[in-house]
Amino acid sequence: MATQTTPDRTAAARLQDYATERGSFRIDVPETFNAVVDIVETWAAEAPDDLAVLSLGSSGEETGRQTAGDLAREARRFGRALLDLGVGKGDRVFVMLPRVAEWYTAVLGAIRIGAIPMPGPNLLTTKDIAYRLTESGAVAAITDLSGAAKIDAIDAPVPALRTRIVTGDAAGTTSPWLSLDALMAQGSGADPALPSAPTHRDDPMLVYFTSGTVSHPKMVTHAQEYGLAHVPTARFWHDLRPGDRHWAVTDPGWAKAAFATLFGQMHERATIVQVQLGKPDADTILGIITRHGVTSFCAPPTLYRTLVQADLGAHDLSALRHCTSAGEPLNPEVIKVWARGTGGLTVYDGYGQTETSVTIANYRAVEVRPGSMGLPMPGWDVEVLDDAGARAPDGEVGNIAIREDGEHRPVGLFRGYDGNPEATAERFRDGWYFTGDKAARDPDGYLWFEGRDDDVITSSAYRIGPFEVESALVEHPAVMEAAVVGKPDPERTEIVTAFVILAAGHEPTDALAKELQDHTKTLTAPYKYPREIHFVTELPKTVSGKIRRTELRDLLRERG
Repeated sequence: MATQTTPDRTAAARLQDYATERGSFRIDVPETFNAVVDIVETWAAEAPDDLAVLSLGSSGEETGRQTAGDLAREARRFGRALLDLGVGKGDRVFVMLPRVAEWYTAVLGAIRIGAIPMPGPNLLTTKDIAYRLTESGAVAAITDLSGAAKIDAIDAPVPALRTRIVTGDAAGTTSPWLSLDALMAQGSGADPALPSAPTHRDDPMLVYFTSGTVSHPKMVTHAQEYGLAHVPTARFWHDLRPGDRHWAVTDPGWAKAAFATLFGQMHERATIVQVQLGKPDADTILGIITRHGVTSFCAPPTLYRTLVQADLGAHDLSALRHCTSAGEPLNPEVIKVWARGTGGLTVYDGYGQTETSVTIANYRAVEVRPGSMGLPMPGWDVEVLDDAGARAPDGEVGNIAIREDGEHRPVGLFRGYDGNPEATAERFRDGWYFTGDKAARDPDGYLWFEGRDDDVITSSAYRIGPFEVESALVEHPAVMEAAVVGKPDPERTEIVTAFVILAAGHEPTDALAKELQDHTKTLTAPYKYPREIHFVTELPKTVSGKIRRTELRDLLRERG
């Protein structure tokens, strides 16, 4: 486990604890390895009655419980059903389900036999699904009635797709779909015989698609060892202990679901809480934390921004001891307000990609510097490099890169984009994986996020990261959310341009725009202030919730 510290320890001592963990931590994956066999079934054999997954409805009502024994048994039964349908090792299986117990049955059952689940977010359109099915060559699809209707609406041939499985009543579909419930019922007798060692550590386990912020989503395959890659995430970042109740607000189709709701948490034997939320409502979320004794809470920055506007003191959050955030950097002001309203709880920011596990984070064991990404995760060698591949000096913005050569290669780093050697070659260079993100490093090794490669703004020879400007804007009480991009300008190359969603009770006016500009100048270097501010009611985002700044730049070009 991560070294536990007491509040009176000095920052230097806590940093030394972290350095010790970081230097000594290793993940040893045996040659023969299957994440379901070696994590889930081991848990089930040792503590079958431990609550593994608690499923809740939109208002917090309980809709399902799965113990460790249930997960292992359901995975074996569904794995057997897939084999009987002709779906086997190496076959890709598209899974698009909401936050329900059946998601675990489907994903774990496929992994158990060496098939490769390909989770998809529930917001995918028919066009999105067709693209993923075609690119991946998926032979099976598992979804609910809403997803089945989208797949049935695909108007182009998907020749590889031969098996369709739906939760609920298959009679409600318009083409041949099999009922997941019926398949499970057929295997409800004796525990089905399955291979005890179905996969090698390097065999493929999961396929995800990137967010596609600047291009079509790219396909990323992770190996079986990826199941253990999230152990440090759960242990060091989420600080989980056996019996914790951990709720990560994420669509099960995002890679963040693997970070926060799959094998790492199971390895640490915490209960995973999943909630079938509709539109996020602060009082509902805080009420669920109270009602179900959530001890660990992980949510995207946009949700924390909503929560801090609620009356936090009206809810008993005494069970909650650890909070984390990921997706995009969390603004320092939100961290401060959350701490004031929750009796001192810190939000620990974390950073990872579809291509990795969590690679940089803030931890209980070390000092948190608000606004910083934190320090590299134990087991990951992370650097800031200049464009030539040399180590960038402290304080200078460079490329976030991960050492991947030989013994330095971390467990959980993907090996390349499927079918896209050009994109792979762009990211892997001279023993390093270039993430495509920019950051600066301070003298103590903390990293400070600047933005994506394409997001950094060049204005009058200055390089300006959008995140710093966005952070300044959202510290103003009138601002709910902000996105900053560069707009082409003949004199300055680009000018800083902001798109702002206002908080309730505020109206867009020229006076408010001027006030926001002046406010930004007081919190950042004056040259970074947004010279244009556009008030909007929504921001374009990917299905994983990341702002599509490329669309905002396109919009500015269209307007001229």
